[in-house]
Amino acid sequence: MKDITNYQDKKILVLGLAKSGVSAAKLLQKLGALVTVNDAKPFDENPDAQALLEDGIKVVTGGHPLTLLDEGFALIVKNPGIPYTNPIIKGALSKKIPVISEPELAYQVLSGELIGITGSNGKTTTTTLIQLMLDKNSGAGHAYLAGNIGIPATTVVQKVQDDDVMVTELSSFMLASISTLRPHIAVITNIFSNHLDWHGSRENYVRDKMHITKNQTAQDYLVINWDNEEWQKLSQQTNAQVIPFSRKGLSTNGAYQQGDFLYFKGEKIIAVDDIKVPGVQNVENALAAIAVAKISGTPNEAIVSVLKTFGGVKHRVQYVTTFEQRDFYNDSKATDIEATQVALRSFKRPVVLIAGGLDRGYTFERLVPDFKAHVKAIILVGQTSQLLADAAKTAGVPVIKFADKIKDAVPMAYQQSTENDIVLLSPANASWDQYPNFEIRGDEFITAVNNLQQGKKA
Repeated sequence: MKDITNYQDKKILVLGLAKSGVSAAKLLQKLGALVTVNDAKPFDENPDAQALLEDGIKVVTGGHPLTLLDEGFALIVKNPGIPYTNPIIKGALSKKIPVISEPELAYQVLSGELIGITGSNGKTTTTTLIQLMLDKNSGAGHAYLAGNIGIPATTVVQKVQDDDVMVTELSSFMLASISTLRPHIAVITNIFSNHLDWHGSRENYVRDKMHITKNQTAQDYLVINWDNEEWQKLSQQTNAQVIPFSRKGLSTNGAYQQGDFLYFKGEKIIAVDDIKVPGVQNVENALAAIAVAKISGTPNEAIVSVLKTFGGVKHRVQYVTTFEQRDFYNDSKATDIEATQVALRSFKRPVVLIAGGLDRGYTFERLVPDFKAHVKAIILVGQTSQLLADAAKTAGVPVIKFADKIKDAVPMAYQQSTENDIVLLSPANASWDQYPNFEIRGDEFITAVNNLQQGKKA
Protein backbone atom coordinates (compact mmCIF):
# COMPACT_ATOMS: atom_id res chain seq x y z
CA MET A 1 0.00 0.00 0.00
CA LYS A 2 1.21 3.50 -0.83
CA ASP A 3 1.93 5.81 2.08
CA ILE A 4 -0.02 8.94 1.15
CA THR A 5 -0.56 12.13 3.16
CA ASN A 6 -3.49 13.59 1.17
CA TYR A 7 -5.94 12.97 3.98
CA GLN A 8 -3.83 13.86 6.99
CA ASP A 9 -6.00 15.95 9.36
CA LYS A 10 -8.73 16.29 6.69
CA LYS A 11 -12.35 15.99 7.78
CA ILE A 12 -13.94 13.16 5.79
CA LEU A 13 -17.45 11.74 5.94
CA VAL A 14 -18.14 8.06 5.30
CA LEU A 15 -21.79 7.84 4.32
CA GLY A 16 -23.33 4.41 4.91
CA LEU A 17 -21.67 1.51 6.68
CA ALA A 18 -21.90 -2.24 5.99
CA LYS A 19 -18.58 -3.93 5.08
CA SER A 20 -17.33 -1.30 2.65
CA GLY A 21 -18.14 1.67 4.90
CA VAL A 22 -16.47 0.15 7.95
CA SER A 23 -13.40 -0.73 5.90
CA ALA A 24 -13.18 2.73 4.32
CA ALA A 25 -13.48 4.43 7.73
CA LYS A 26 -10.68 2.33 9.19
CA LEU A 27 -8.37 2.98 6.23
CA LEU A 28 -9.03 6.73 6.38
CA GLN A 29 -8.26 6.73 10.09
CA LYS A 30 -4.99 4.94 9.35
CA LEU A 31 -4.20 7.65 6.77
CA GLY A 32 -4.60 10.32 9.44
CA ALA A 33 -8.03 11.64 8.48
CA LEU A 34 -10.57 13.04 10.92
CA VAL A 35 -13.34 10.57 10.14
CA THR A 36 -17.08 10.82 10.73
CA VAL A 37 -19.35 7.94 9.76
CA ASN A 38 -23.07 8.40 9.16
CA ASP A 39 -25.49 5.50 8.94
CA ALA A 40 -29.30 5.42 8.87
CA LYS A 41 -29.59 2.48 11.29
CA PRO A 42 -30.09 3.50 14.95
CA PHE A 43 -27.01 3.24 17.16
CA ASP A 44 -28.50 0.58 19.46
CA GLU A 45 -29.09 -1.67 16.45
CA ASN A 46 -25.80 -0.85 14.76
CA PRO A 47 -22.86 -2.98 15.92
CA ASP A 48 -20.63 -1.58 13.15
CA ALA A 49 -21.15 1.97 14.41
CA GLN A 50 -20.60 0.85 18.00
CA ALA A 51 -17.29 -0.78 17.09
CA LEU A 52 -16.09 2.26 15.15
CA LEU A 53 -16.94 4.54 18.07
CA GLU A 54 -14.78 2.35 20.32
CA ASP A 55 -11.97 2.85 17.78
CA GLY A 56 -12.22 6.60 18.22
CA ILE A 57 -14.21 7.40 15.10
CA LYS A 58 -17.10 9.86 15.35
CA VAL A 59 -20.45 8.24 14.49
CA VAL A 60 -23.80 9.79 13.60
CA THR A 61 -26.65 7.27 13.30
CA GLY A 62 -30.40 7.02 12.95
CA GLY A 63 -30.71 9.12 9.80
CA HIS A 64 -28.81 11.39 7.42
CA PRO A 65 -29.07 14.92 8.88
CA LEU A 66 -28.30 17.69 6.40
CA THR A 67 -26.55 19.63 9.16
CA LEU A 68 -23.58 17.30 8.62
CA LEU A 69 -22.75 19.36 5.55
CA ASP A 70 -21.97 22.34 7.82
CA GLU A 71 -18.98 20.53 9.35
CA GLY A 72 -16.55 21.37 6.56
CA PHE A 73 -15.88 17.95 5.08
CA ALA A 74 -13.22 17.82 2.38
CA LEU A 75 -14.54 14.56 0.95
CA ILE A 76 -17.43 12.09 1.17
CA VAL A 77 -16.87 8.37 0.67
CA LYS A 78 -20.27 6.98 -0.28
CA ASN A 79 -21.64 3.50 0.25
CA PRO A 80 -22.38 2.13 -3.25
CA GLY A 81 -26.04 1.49 -2.46
CA ILE A 82 -26.80 5.11 -1.57
CA PRO A 83 -28.21 6.86 -4.67
CA TYR A 84 -27.29 10.32 -5.88
CA THR A 85 -30.83 11.42 -5.02
CA ASN A 86 -29.90 11.22 -1.32
CA PRO A 87 -30.21 14.76 0.11
CA ILE A 88 -26.72 14.71 1.64
CA ILE A 89 -25.16 13.68 -1.68
CA LYS A 90 -27.12 16.33 -3.56
CA GLY A 91 -26.17 18.93 -0.97
CA ALA A 92 -22.51 17.93 -1.05
CA LEU A 93 -22.31 18.19 -4.81
CA SER A 94 -23.97 21.60 -4.73
CA LYS A 95 -21.25 22.69 -2.26
CA LYS A 96 -18.54 21.20 -4.55
CA ILE A 97 -17.61 18.56 -1.97
CA PRO A 98 -16.12 15.58 -3.86
CA VAL A 99 -18.05 12.29 -3.56
CA ILE A 100 -16.20 9.05 -4.29
CA SER A 101 -16.74 5.33 -3.89
CA GLU A 102 -14.88 2.92 -1.63
CA PRO A 103 -12.94 1.28 -4.53
CA GLU A 104 -11.85 4.76 -5.65
CA LEU A 105 -10.35 5.34 -2.20
CA ALA A 106 -8.60 1.97 -2.38
CA TYR A 107 -7.16 2.81 -5.80
CA GLN A 108 -5.56 5.96 -4.42
CA VAL A 109 -3.32 3.87 -2.14
CA LEU A 110 -2.88 0.83 -4.42
CA SER A 111 0.76 -0.17 -4.92
CA GLY A 112 0.18 -3.00 -7.38
CA GLU A 113 -1.86 -3.40 -10.55
CA LEU A 114 -5.65 -3.12 -10.79
CA ILE A 115 -7.82 -5.41 -12.88
CA GLY A 116 -11.46 -4.35 -12.85
CA ILE A 117 -14.44 -6.46 -13.88
CA THR A 118 -17.98 -5.26 -14.45
CA GLY A 119 -21.08 -6.39 -16.33
CA SER A 120 -24.72 -7.23 -15.78
CA ASN A 121 -24.09 -10.98 -15.46
CA GLY A 122 -21.05 -13.14 -14.85
CA LYS A 123 -18.97 -10.62 -12.89
CA THR A 124 -18.33 -12.77 -9.84
CA THR A 125 -17.45 -15.94 -11.73
CA THR A 126 -15.19 -14.08 -14.16
CA THR A 127 -13.47 -12.20 -11.32
CA THR A 128 -12.85 -15.45 -9.45
CA LEU A 129 -11.51 -17.25 -12.52
CA ILE A 130 -9.10 -14.41 -13.28
CA GLN A 131 -7.80 -14.33 -9.71
CA LEU A 132 -7.28 -18.09 -9.66
CA MET A 133 -5.48 -18.09 -13.01
CA LEU A 134 -3.16 -15.20 -12.14
CA ASP A 135 -2.42 -16.64 -8.71
CA LYS A 136 -1.33 -19.91 -10.33
CA ASN A 137 1.30 -18.01 -12.30
CA SER A 138 4.24 -18.73 -10.04
CA GLY A 139 6.45 -16.19 -11.80
CA ALA A 140 4.26 -13.27 -10.70
CA GLY A 141 3.22 -11.77 -7.38
CA HIS A 142 -0.01 -12.59 -5.61
CA ALA A 143 -3.45 -11.97 -7.09
CA TYR A 144 -6.07 -10.81 -4.59
CA LEU A 145 -9.87 -10.81 -4.87
CA ALA A 146 -11.66 -7.61 -3.94
CA GLY A 147 -14.73 -5.45 -4.47
CA ASN A 148 -18.36 -6.31 -5.05
CA ILE A 149 -17.52 -9.98 -4.58
CA GLY A 150 -17.89 -9.33 -0.84
CA ILE A 151 -14.35 -8.29 0.13
CA PRO A 152 -13.89 -4.50 0.46
CA ALA A 153 -11.11 -3.15 -1.73
CA THR A 154 -10.00 -0.85 1.09
CA THR A 155 -9.28 -3.92 3.22
CA VAL A 156 -7.47 -5.88 0.52
CA VAL A 157 -5.37 -2.98 -0.74
CA GLN A 158 -3.51 -2.77 2.56
CA LYS A 159 -1.70 -6.05 1.83
CA VAL A 160 -1.10 -5.54 -1.90
CA GLN A 161 2.58 -5.09 -2.80
CA ASP A 162 4.19 -3.62 -5.93
CA ASP A 163 4.31 -6.97 -7.78
CA ASP A 164 0.76 -7.97 -6.83
CA VAL A 165 -2.53 -7.48 -8.61
CA MET A 166 -5.93 -6.66 -7.13
CA VAL A 167 -8.68 -8.35 -9.16
CA THR A 168 -11.72 -6.26 -8.36
CA GLU A 169 -15.40 -6.78 -9.13
CA LEU A 170 -16.97 -3.36 -9.73
CA SER A 171 -20.72 -2.84 -9.69
CA SER A 172 -22.47 -0.06 -11.57
CA PHE A 173 -23.15 1.58 -8.18
CA MET A 174 -19.41 1.68 -7.45
CA LEU A 175 -18.51 2.90 -10.93
CA ALA A 176 -20.98 5.78 -10.76
CA SER A 177 -18.60 7.52 -8.32
CA ILE A 178 -15.34 6.94 -10.18
CA SER A 179 -12.92 9.84 -10.44
CA THR A 180 -9.34 8.63 -10.99
CA LEU A 181 -9.67 4.83 -10.81
CA ARG A 182 -7.86 3.30 -13.79
CA PRO A 183 -7.66 -0.47 -14.27
CA HIS A 184 -4.71 -1.67 -16.30
CA ILE A 185 -7.10 -4.32 -17.60
CA ALA A 186 -10.86 -3.65 -17.57
CA VAL A 187 -13.42 -6.33 -18.36
CA ILE A 188 -17.04 -5.86 -19.45
CA THR A 189 -18.78 -9.24 -19.43
CA ASN A 190 -22.05 -7.90 -20.93
CA ILE A 191 -24.51 -5.04 -20.41
CA PHE A 192 -28.25 -5.64 -20.18
CA SER A 193 -30.81 -3.52 -18.28
CA ASN A 194 -30.36 -3.81 -14.52
CA HIS A 195 -30.96 -1.50 -11.55
CA LEU A 196 -32.79 1.10 -13.62
CA ASP A 197 -34.68 2.23 -10.51
CA TRP A 198 -31.31 3.31 -9.03
CA HIS A 199 -29.72 4.72 -12.20
CA GLY A 200 -32.88 6.35 -13.55
CA SER A 201 -32.53 5.07 -17.10
CA ARG A 202 -30.72 2.51 -19.21
CA GLU A 203 -28.65 5.33 -20.68
CA ASN A 204 -27.37 6.23 -17.21
CA TYR A 205 -26.75 2.57 -16.36
CA VAL A 206 -24.65 2.04 -19.49
CA ARG A 207 -22.78 5.30 -18.88
CA ASP A 208 -21.90 4.24 -15.34
CA LYS A 209 -20.75 0.80 -16.50
CA MET A 210 -18.48 2.45 -19.09
CA HIS A 211 -16.80 4.47 -16.32
CA ILE A 212 -14.61 1.40 -15.87
CA THR A 213 -12.65 2.47 -18.93
CA LYS A 214 -12.93 6.27 -18.83
CA ASN A 215 -9.44 6.81 -17.36
CA GLN A 216 -7.69 4.11 -19.37
CA THR A 217 -4.96 4.99 -21.87
CA ALA A 218 -3.34 3.26 -24.84
CA GLN A 219 -1.12 1.37 -22.37
CA ASP A 220 -4.20 -0.35 -20.90
CA TYR A 221 -6.62 -3.01 -22.13
CA LEU A 222 -10.40 -3.29 -22.39
CA VAL A 223 -11.63 -6.90 -22.62
CA ILE A 224 -15.22 -6.79 -23.87
CA ASN A 225 -17.92 -9.20 -25.03
CA TRP A 226 -18.14 -9.02 -28.83
CA ASP A 227 -21.37 -11.00 -29.28
CA ASN A 228 -23.67 -7.99 -29.34
CA GLU A 229 -23.53 -5.07 -31.77
CA GLU A 230 -24.22 -2.53 -29.01
CA TRP A 231 -21.24 -3.77 -26.98
CA GLN A 232 -19.02 -3.58 -30.06
CA LYS A 233 -20.03 0.07 -30.49
CA LEU A 234 -19.40 0.79 -26.82
CA SER A 235 -15.80 -0.34 -27.30
CA GLN A 236 -15.28 2.74 -29.47
CA GLN A 237 -15.52 4.89 -26.33
CA THR A 238 -12.25 3.66 -24.86
CA ASN A 239 -8.66 4.84 -25.31
CA ALA A 240 -7.43 1.40 -24.27
CA GLN A 241 -6.44 -1.48 -26.51
CA VAL A 242 -9.60 -3.48 -27.21
CA ILE A 243 -9.40 -7.25 -26.73
CA PRO A 244 -12.70 -8.92 -27.73
CA PHE A 245 -14.03 -12.24 -26.55
CA SER A 246 -16.70 -14.08 -28.48
CA ARG A 247 -18.56 -17.31 -27.86
CA LYS A 248 -19.95 -16.98 -31.40
CA GLY A 249 -16.51 -16.60 -32.97
CA LEU A 250 -17.31 -13.09 -34.23
CA SER A 251 -13.71 -11.99 -33.69
CA THR A 252 -10.45 -13.92 -33.63
CA ASN A 253 -8.45 -10.96 -32.33
CA GLY A 254 -8.86 -12.08 -28.74
CA ALA A 255 -10.48 -15.06 -26.99
CA TYR A 256 -13.14 -16.98 -28.89
CA GLN A 257 -14.92 -20.28 -29.34
CA GLN A 258 -14.53 -22.18 -32.57
CA GLY A 259 -16.25 -25.53 -32.75
CA ASP A 260 -15.60 -27.47 -29.55
CA PHE A 261 -12.54 -25.48 -28.44
CA LEU A 262 -11.62 -22.12 -26.94
CA TYR A 263 -8.78 -20.13 -28.51
CA PHE A 264 -6.78 -16.99 -27.92
CA LYS A 265 -5.56 -15.28 -31.10
CA GLY A 266 -5.36 -18.57 -32.97
CA GLU A 267 -3.84 -20.58 -30.11
CA LYS A 268 -5.95 -23.49 -28.91
CA ILE A 269 -6.43 -23.32 -25.13
CA ILE A 270 -9.03 -25.86 -23.95
CA ALA A 271 -11.94 -28.02 -25.08
CA VAL A 272 -15.36 -26.66 -24.07
CA ASP A 273 -16.27 -30.00 -22.52
CA ASP A 274 -13.22 -29.80 -20.24
CA ILE A 275 -14.60 -26.73 -18.44
CA LYS A 276 -15.89 -28.01 -15.11
CA VAL A 277 -18.79 -25.58 -14.65
CA PRO A 278 -21.52 -26.12 -17.27
CA GLY A 279 -23.44 -23.69 -19.45
CA VAL A 280 -22.87 -21.20 -22.26
CA GLN A 281 -22.66 -18.39 -19.70
CA ASN A 282 -19.61 -20.06 -18.22
CA VAL A 283 -18.04 -20.42 -21.65
CA GLU A 284 -18.30 -16.63 -21.91
CA ASN A 285 -16.87 -16.19 -18.42
CA ALA A 286 -14.00 -18.53 -19.31
CA LEU A 287 -13.26 -16.60 -22.51
CA ALA A 288 -13.09 -13.29 -20.64
CA ALA A 289 -10.77 -14.82 -18.04
CA ILE A 290 -8.58 -16.42 -20.71
CA ALA A 291 -8.15 -13.03 -22.39
CA VAL A 292 -7.03 -11.37 -19.15
CA ALA A 293 -4.75 -14.25 -18.22
CA LYS A 294 -3.04 -14.26 -21.64
CA ILE A 295 -2.56 -10.47 -21.58
CA SER A 296 -1.00 -10.90 -18.14
CA GLY A 297 1.43 -13.56 -19.36
CA THR A 298 -0.14 -16.50 -17.56
CA PRO A 299 0.94 -19.88 -19.02
CA ASN A 300 -1.68 -22.10 -20.63
CA GLU A 301 -1.13 -24.84 -18.06
CA ALA A 302 -2.35 -22.54 -15.27
CA ILE A 303 -5.36 -21.41 -17.32
CA VAL A 304 -6.37 -24.96 -18.21
CA SER A 305 -5.84 -26.25 -14.66
CA VAL A 306 -8.23 -23.64 -13.26
CA LEU A 307 -10.92 -24.21 -15.89
CA LYS A 308 -10.77 -27.97 -15.37
CA THR A 309 -11.08 -27.79 -11.58
CA PHE A 310 -13.07 -24.65 -10.72
CA GLY A 311 -16.48 -25.81 -9.48
CA GLY A 312 -18.20 -22.43 -9.69
CA VAL A 313 -18.80 -19.53 -7.35
CA LYS A 314 -20.80 -20.58 -4.31
CA HIS A 315 -24.57 -20.54 -4.91
CA ARG A 316 -24.18 -19.83 -8.66
CA VAL A 317 -24.61 -23.17 -10.47
CA GLN A 318 -22.05 -24.40 -7.96
CA TYR A 319 -20.96 -28.01 -8.29
CA VAL A 320 -21.39 -29.63 -4.88
CA THR A 321 -20.59 -33.31 -5.27
CA THR A 322 -21.19 -36.50 -7.23
CA PHE A 323 -22.38 -39.68 -5.63
CA GLU A 324 -24.09 -42.75 -7.01
CA GLN A 325 -23.52 -41.15 -10.44
CA ARG A 326 -25.76 -38.16 -9.72
CA ASP A 327 -24.28 -34.64 -9.90
CA PHE A 328 -25.58 -32.12 -7.35
CA TYR A 329 -25.56 -28.37 -8.11
CA ASN A 330 -26.41 -25.41 -5.87
CA ASP A 331 -27.86 -22.43 -7.75
CA SER A 332 -29.55 -20.70 -4.82
CA LYS A 333 -28.55 -17.31 -6.31
CA ALA A 334 -31.21 -17.95 -9.00
CA THR A 335 -33.77 -15.60 -7.49
CA ASP A 336 -35.65 -14.95 -10.73
CA ILE A 337 -37.02 -16.84 -13.73
CA GLU A 338 -34.19 -15.84 -16.08
CA ALA A 339 -31.51 -17.23 -13.80
CA THR A 340 -33.28 -20.58 -13.55
CA GLN A 341 -33.67 -20.68 -17.32
CA VAL A 342 -29.91 -20.18 -17.69
CA ALA A 343 -29.22 -22.94 -15.15
CA LEU A 344 -31.53 -25.47 -16.79
CA ARG A 345 -30.08 -24.75 -20.22
CA SER A 346 -26.61 -25.44 -18.84
CA PHE A 347 -27.27 -29.19 -18.64
CA LYS A 348 -27.65 -31.76 -21.37
CA ARG A 349 -28.71 -34.51 -18.97
CA PRO A 350 -32.10 -34.91 -17.20
CA VAL A 351 -32.65 -32.60 -14.23
CA VAL A 352 -34.46 -33.18 -10.96
CA LEU A 353 -35.22 -29.60 -9.98
CA ILE A 354 -35.80 -28.08 -6.54
CA ALA A 355 -37.52 -24.70 -6.85
CA GLY A 356 -39.83 -22.22 -5.15
CA GLY A 357 -39.73 -19.33 -2.74
CA LEU A 358 -41.10 -15.85 -2.16
CA ASP A 359 -44.31 -14.95 -4.00
CA ARG A 360 -43.73 -11.64 -5.79
CA GLY A 361 -47.02 -11.73 -7.65
CA TYR A 362 -46.00 -13.26 -10.97
CA THR A 363 -46.56 -16.67 -12.56
CA PHE A 364 -44.12 -19.01 -14.28
CA GLU A 365 -45.39 -19.67 -17.82
CA ARG A 366 -41.99 -18.60 -19.18
CA LEU A 367 -40.43 -21.66 -17.57
CA VAL A 368 -42.73 -24.10 -19.39
CA PRO A 369 -40.41 -24.67 -22.40
CA ASP A 370 -37.40 -25.20 -20.13
CA PHE A 371 -39.33 -27.57 -17.86
CA LYS A 372 -40.45 -29.51 -20.94
CA ALA A 373 -36.92 -29.72 -22.36
CA HIS A 374 -34.91 -30.44 -19.21
CA VAL A 375 -36.90 -31.43 -16.10
CA LYS A 376 -37.88 -35.03 -15.33
CA ALA A 377 -39.11 -34.31 -11.78
CA ILE A 378 -39.63 -31.21 -9.66
CA ILE A 379 -39.70 -30.76 -5.88
CA LEU A 380 -41.34 -27.52 -4.79
CA VAL A 381 -41.01 -25.44 -1.61
CA GLY A 382 -42.19 -22.07 -0.39
CA GLN A 383 -44.97 -19.66 -1.27
CA THR A 384 -44.80 -20.19 -5.03
CA SER A 385 -45.06 -23.99 -4.90
CA GLN A 386 -48.50 -24.19 -6.47
CA LEU A 387 -47.73 -21.59 -9.14
CA LEU A 388 -44.64 -23.54 -10.19
CA ALA A 389 -46.63 -26.77 -10.06
CA ASP A 390 -49.11 -25.25 -12.53
CA ALA A 391 -46.27 -24.47 -14.93
CA ALA A 392 -44.80 -27.94 -14.46
CA LYS A 393 -48.17 -29.55 -15.22
CA THR A 394 -48.47 -27.49 -18.39
CA ALA A 395 -45.00 -28.64 -19.39
CA GLY A 396 -45.89 -32.28 -18.77
CA VAL A 397 -43.32 -32.85 -16.02
CA PRO A 398 -44.19 -36.40 -14.93
CA VAL A 399 -43.31 -36.05 -11.22
CA ILE A 400 -44.36 -33.02 -9.14
CA LYS A 401 -43.86 -33.16 -5.38
CA PHE A 402 -43.94 -30.73 -2.47
CA ALA A 403 -41.62 -30.34 0.51
CA ASP A 404 -41.61 -28.09 3.56
CA LYS A 405 -38.04 -26.82 3.21
CA ILE A 406 -34.88 -27.38 1.17
CA LYS A 407 -33.51 -29.93 3.65
CA ASP A 408 -36.62 -32.04 3.09
CA ALA A 409 -36.55 -31.57 -0.69
CA VAL A 410 -33.04 -32.98 -1.15
CA PRO A 411 -33.77 -36.63 -0.19
CA MET A 412 -37.02 -36.46 -2.18
CA ALA A 413 -35.09 -35.24 -5.22
CA TYR A 414 -32.58 -38.04 -4.81
CA GLN A 415 -35.40 -40.59 -4.72
CA GLN A 416 -36.68 -39.31 -8.07
CA SER A 417 -33.22 -39.38 -9.69
CA THR A 418 -31.37 -42.14 -11.48
CA GLU A 419 -27.77 -42.55 -12.61
CA ASN A 420 -26.42 -39.69 -14.76
CA ASP A 421 -29.12 -37.27 -13.59
CA ILE A 422 -28.55 -33.73 -12.31
CA VAL A 423 -30.07 -32.74 -8.96
CA LEU A 424 -30.32 -28.96 -9.10
CA LEU A 425 -31.43 -26.31 -6.63
CA SER A 426 -32.44 -23.33 -8.77
CA PRO A 427 -35.40 -21.68 -7.05
CA ALA A 428 -36.48 -18.99 -9.58
CA ASN A 429 -37.54 -17.00 -6.50
CA ALA A 430 -36.11 -14.95 -3.68
CA SER A 431 -35.61 -16.77 -0.38
CA TRP A 432 -37.28 -14.38 2.05
CA ASP A 433 -40.43 -16.39 2.66
CA GLN A 434 -38.36 -19.02 4.51
CA TYR A 435 -34.72 -17.88 4.67
CA PRO A 436 -32.97 -14.57 5.50
CA ASN A 437 -31.01 -14.72 2.23
CA PHE A 438 -30.12 -16.99 -0.68
CA GLU A 439 -26.79 -17.89 0.94
CA ILE A 440 -28.45 -19.55 3.94
CA ARG A 441 -30.84 -21.34 1.59
CA GLY A 442 -27.92 -22.63 -0.48
CA ASP A 443 -25.99 -23.68 2.59
CA GLU A 444 -28.99 -25.74 3.74
CA PHE A 445 -28.97 -27.48 0.36
CA ILE A 446 -25.25 -28.26 0.62
CA THR A 447 -25.65 -29.58 4.17
CA ALA A 448 -28.61 -31.74 3.15
CA VAL A 449 -26.67 -33.17 0.20
CA ASN A 450 -23.69 -33.95 2.43
CA ASN A 451 -25.97 -35.58 5.02
CA LEU A 452 -27.60 -37.65 2.31
CA GLN A 453 -24.23 -38.75 0.99
CA GLN A 454 -22.98 -39.67 4.45
CA GLY A 455 -26.19 -41.56 5.18
CA LYS A 456 -25.80 -43.58 2.00
CA LYS A 457 -22.21 -44.44 2.91
CA ALA A 458 -23.11 -45.50 6.46
